Amino acid sequence: MATFLYKLGRSAFRRRRLVALLWVALLAVAGIGAATAPVATSSSFSIPGTEAQRAFDLLEERFPGAGADGATARVVFKAPEGQKMTDPAHKAVVGETVAALKSGSDQIVSVADPYAAQAVSRDGSTAYVSVAYKVNAMELTEETREALTQAGHNAQGKGLTVEVGGDALQTMPEQGASEAIGVVIAGIVLVLTFGSLVAAGLPLLTAIIGVGIGVSSIAALANVLDLGNSTSTLAMMIGLAVGIDYALFIVSRYRAELAEGREKEEAAGRAVGTAGSAVVFAGLTVVIALVGLAVVNIPMLTKMGFAAAGTVVIAVLIALTLIPALLGFAGDKVIGRKQRKAAAAGDGAATSDEKAGRPNGGTRWARFVIRRPVMVLVVGVLGLGAIALPAASLEMGLPDDGVKPTSTSERRAYDALSDGFGPGFNGPLLVVVDGDKATADRAVSTIKGLEGWAAVTPATPNKAGDAAMITVVPKDRPSSAATESLVHDIRDATGDEVLVTGATAMNIDFSQKMNDALVPYLALVVGLAFLLLTLVFRSVLVPLKAALGFLLSVVAALGAVVAVFQWGWLGSLFGVEQTGPIMSMMPIFMVGVVFGLAMDYEVFLVTRMREAYVHGERPGEAIVTGFRHSARVVTAAAVIMIAVFAGFIGMTDQMVKMIGFGLAVAVLFDAFVVRMAIVPAVLALLGHKAWWLPKWLDRILPNVDVEGEALAKRTEEGTGAKPDLVKV
Repeated sequence: MATFLYKLGRSAFRRRRLVALLWVALLAVAGIGAATAPVATSSSFSIPGTEAQRAFDLLEERFPGAGADGATARVVFKAPEGQKMTDPAHKAVVGETVAALKSGSDQIVSVADPYAAQAVSRDGSTAYVSVAYKVNAMELTEETREALTQAGHNAQGKGLTVEVGGDALQTMPEQGASEAIGVVIAGIVLVLTFGSLVAAGLPLLTAIIGVGIGVSSIAALANVLDLGNSTSTLAMMIGLAVGIDYALFIVSRYRAELAEGREKEEAAGRAVGTAGSAVVFAGLTVVIALVGLAVVNIPMLTKMGFAAAGTVVIAVLIALTLIPALLGFAGDKVIGRKQRKAAAAGDGAATSDEKAGRPNGGTRWARFVIRRPVMVLVVGVLGLGAIALPAASLEMGLPDDGVKPTSTSERRAYDALSDGFGPGFNGPLLVVVDGDKATADRAVSTIKGLEGWAAVTPATPNKAGDAAMITVVPKDRPSSAATESLVHDIRDATGDEVLVTGATAMNIDFSQKMNDALVPYLALVVGLAFLLLTLVFRSVLVPLKAALGFLLSVVAALGAVVAVFQWGWLGSLFGVEQTGPIMSMMPIFMVGVVFGLAMDYEVFLVTRMREAYVHGERPGEAIVTGFRHSARVVTAAAVIMIAVFAGFIGMTDQMVKMIGFGLAVAVLFDAFVVRMAIVPAVLALLGHKAWWLPKWLDRILPNVDVEGEALAKRTEEGTGAKPDLVKV
């Protein structure tokens, strides 16, 4: 592989104008496609194989036009102290609001008058108007949302406190600022790492091009493949992070090859042949992790995984082709000005540290770990183990309006409904009966014999009389364990013809499906990656150590997420106003994304150690060599990735905030504790055994030449220019 990539790198360097033109053309085509494609609405959300989904399907069949999966909203009215919503003046305001809502949009299915629907609290202080829509929240037009908020605003000025809640107000999180923060920090880190604006700009430029192509392609294909707006969020997050990192490693290796005296074209070829091999296998691990999300069998998650994987593939291809092409345009400017002056003055290829006989930071750290491997290993494992402890208290669910900031109307409407009607009113259960009126009446009686409900409505049959709907209001809040128990109790106590659905039941089934898929998904992803890393490192213990280290870091990251978002520790620091359950897709999502990213650092760092070991160095020396060449760049790459993910913590959406925080701390733990401390400590303790591979397996596995042995022979036989640039 190294030889093929070497030829590819040299070819891209020589034909840089053609390569650059092709990538610009791809970006233009993707951009035009995105601009001319119909505006995406939302990917249809379904959870195949669950009772909640079967109930939704039954509703659509037996209650056509009811908008079973449509958006909903509640306009909540609260009377001033000492007054009641039944006062004539207040009833008039509510009547005007109902009329305004009915005429405000043609996407509305129904608007329920609170006085006819008995939607007034017992003490008369609170009332609400229920609004049902034909389409889901992402398909609502801006005019429809504006009509909803305007109706509430008009009533607000007439002596009542009015708040609007429900998923009808749900919109995609605003993008731009968070990504910009990450890119700015990445630029600063790259400038500090390379000491050259040109070298720092290359990874940023290529990452933006890659993300532009990926996200534009998603937008262009959104309606055809039913992708929706939300699919691009993960693709952008992952694409930016890996795009910058992969380019960073190619550019860094190119500068190192120049410093050893090679001509620019040869240096580009060798950079792509060596560091590029690591990029290919690192990218493969990320792709495996993302594509493996299909195991969960939730279409939305599968599409997100495939879209993000496609963006990673683009990042790999750009690193292997566009980067060497741009290096050809950059010339000597890829090296810092001071270093170019030193080279012109004939100071040679050594860095200032090497001239003074001082090892760099990576060398010093590696030697420290080798001297005290047991201490470093124990401290690292116990430290991450302590942080992981809160993960034992993990409670999963899907965040609702109750976790939104108190500054939002949705949160205030949620609180007003809880105060006036009880906490369970924010998450009613919809029971669908596949049978006649007698069957529905028996279901009502059975449900009333259970504990945990606050209200059970009479059955509402359809026109044909072969199905009915029952609304059950739990006593507790939607995300509570008591509400989950009520759902299970209803399902256990009633027959197969009675199905429980609604947003609350859907969330419970979604969480259960995630739990059930976690172990198979983990086995698939870790198993395939183990085989891949065995092929790369030609070792059994190194991939095993990599997988165990990943599990430690991801569990520690989950512990940190629980401590902040569920327990509220340091919550104010991260803008968490209300604690609640952890998003149910978070564990499997973190396993997929973090595993792929963690293997990046494993491949980049340990490949250089393997390269040194294969070329004759002792195990301890190989560890030091790997850190001397890779530690600084791996550190920069990790800081960049952390910055990209941490930028999303500042967003108001609780789910995006949680994802950004979880991925940022996971990369922090994995890169700086596992890869930079635990990995060298374990390798130092294993010695030669770390690189052991059974002979029978060695004969079976193909030799992919990641270490570039063929390139080393080429160098011995070929010619190299005199050193004219300093090593970085």
